[in-house]
Parts: sequence; C-alpha cells; structure tokens
Amino acid sequence: MRVKGKTRRLMSWGLCAAALVAASATPAGAAAPRDRDRPAERPAWTLTDTGTDARFRGLAAVDRRTAWVAGSGGTVLRTVDGGRHWRDVSPAGAAREALEFRDIEAFDARRAVALAIGEGEASRVYRTEDGGATWTESFRNTDARAFYDCLTFFDSRHGLAMSDPVDGRYRILSTADGGRSWRVLPATGMPDARPGEAAFAAGGQCLVSSGPRDVWLATGGADTARVLHSADRGLTWTAAESTIPAGDPARGVFALAFRDRRHGIAVGGDYRPGEASPRAAAVSGDGGRTWRQSATPPAAYRSGVAWLPHSGSAALAVGPTGTDLTTDGGRTWRTVDTGSYDTVDCTADGGCWAAGEQGRVARSGH
Repeated sequence: MRVKGKTRRLMSWGLCAAALVAASATPAGAAAPRDRDRPAERPAWTLTDTGTDARFRGLAAVDRRTAWVAGSGGTVLRTVDGGRHWRDVSPAGAAREALEFRDIEAFDARRAVALAIGEGEASRVYRTEDGGATWTESFRNTDARAFYDCLTFFDSRHGLAMSDPVDGRYRILSTADGGRSWRVLPATGMPDARPGEAAFAAGGQCLVSSGPRDVWLATGGADTARVLHSADRGLTWTAAESTIPAGDPARGVFALAFRDRRHGIAVGGDYRPGEASPRAAAVSGDGGRTWRQSATPPAAYRSGVAWLPHSGSAALAVGPTGTDLTTDGGRTWRTVDTGSYDTVDCTADGGCWAAGEQGRVARSGH
C-alpha cells in the first residue's frame, strides 16, 4: 500500500536502524558493551498485547499510532494508540465462518478494506467506514476456479485485487469507489500464466502499487518466479523473470515493495520449515523490467518487505525466522531480530509495524 498521510520526517526507525546496523556489526563472539560503556541498543521491535492467538498476515499501518491487522479465524483488530490497546473490529459472522483474512488496506483510522482468501465463495472483500464497527461485504467470489490472494490501492478510490490464474491467466478485480464495488477486468492484457504458477497469500504483498497507476504482481510455483507489471492500473501487463528460485509449489517471490515506480525489492524463498532458501531477495532499478540477485540475501525465507520511509536505501524484510535490514537498497542484508513475523509495513511519519503468528504484532521501538 499503502495509502498514507502527508509526508512527515523520518525519525524513530531511522535511529533504530542505525542502532541495528551498529549492533549487527559487532564481531561474532564479541561481548556487547555494557550500559556503563555506552547507551543500550533499543530492540528492533516492541511487541504489543493483542489478546489473541490469531495469525496476522494482513497489516495496514496508517501512522505510528494507528494500524489494522487481519488474520485467521475471521479476526480483524485496530489500534489508535500505538498498540497499547487493540480493539476487536472483526466483521460480524467472520469468526463463525472461520474466514482467512490475508490482506487489509487502510486509508485512515476509520476506513479500511479487507480481503478474505480461499476457493470459491471463501474469497471475499469487506469494507468499513466507521473504524470497524460495521462492515459491508462488497465482493464475494462465485467462480469456483478463482482464489484471491492480495489487494492494493493506488489512492482512496482506485484499487485492485488479484486471483490465481483462471483459464490460464491471473484474474484482476478493479474498484474505482474505494472498494464499495468491484468488476473483473478483461484478461486480454494479461500474459499467459506458466504451468503451476500462482501467487502466495502469505503477507498481503503479492500485489503492490506505487504512484497513481503502477502495480506489480509476484508469482511462484512454476519453473521460474516472475514479477508482472502494469502501468495502467491492471489493464495490460508485462512479465519479467526474477532471480529468486522457484520450480516447486512452495518456492518463489512472496512479497514486493516499490519505493517509487522504478526501485523495487522482491523477497521469498521456500516457505517450508527447514528448507533452504538461497537467493531469497532481488532488486530492480527499472520498474521491474529486470531483476538482480542480492549479493548477500536474507539467510532464510522472507514473506514481507517494506522500505523505510524517506530513505532511498533502507528496507526491512521479515519471515518466520527473523527480520533483516538492508541499508544499500537491497543488495546486502543482515539479520537484526529473530522474532517470527509474516508481514511488515512502514508509514510516512517514521512508524514501522510487523505482524505474524500467535497474535504477534510489534511496532518499532522508538
């Protein structure tokens, strides 16, 4: 996403990132300086108490105080005080039907759009305008062949959602009224999907946008992992091969982040625990037309990635085994936290949030 507030100065995470770089530069086996030697480094993340054990793969950070998370068991939560308190704002009946929310996009503290994933009618879109007090179901998939994975918004009115291939091509939904109504776009401008190719509903970042018209779609499962790009809000697409390994239904590109219409990062790997994930990150400087392998990628599978605001070179990647930081635009990464997270999002006022299993939601520690 993400639709954010007006540009503000980056303060908190920039300081935290600098501290993390210094901390991670400590030689292996060397003792960290004690408090009397220098101020203690603050942690990358501060966990908040969500009061639930739902797994949150959907995350929409509005600012340092306001964030929405969506996850398993039909659960949607919202905070407006920096995570000190979370309110259960789940759509009525969502828990009873055990809906799997995998993506949520928020415009502010009151307006949000959430995507439930699954085959057939399990794929749905809900919208709220009153902070989650009430929700309206604005789309329910009636095609048993479709399986929706992710959604994104260009602004508060225009957005897209995507499904795994139907009749050999990815299916794209479009809205021009903030998610109140949706229509399926023609498939004529979509390249053919490759055998076994699909997207991963792992952290709400398999479909991402930057600016008023550009959008990218991440794939895996086929012989190669690709990134598809549209410069006209999903009407026509081009495809480029990434350097992230695929060749298996569990491998490919899981998440994308573009800080502008040219500079992007892709992360992924093999989501199965214990499986190696070499070459798990790639970068693009030409809008996704070509991708270069990260010289030092994250050491394991990563399902979420976000640029630090107001930085042309710093970004975070998260996954079940930890958080990685890059300060050179995605070319090299270093692990800075070992907590489990599925998705990450940063805001224009310097706030960063992460969410994952067992109700884990954290914010940057400053």
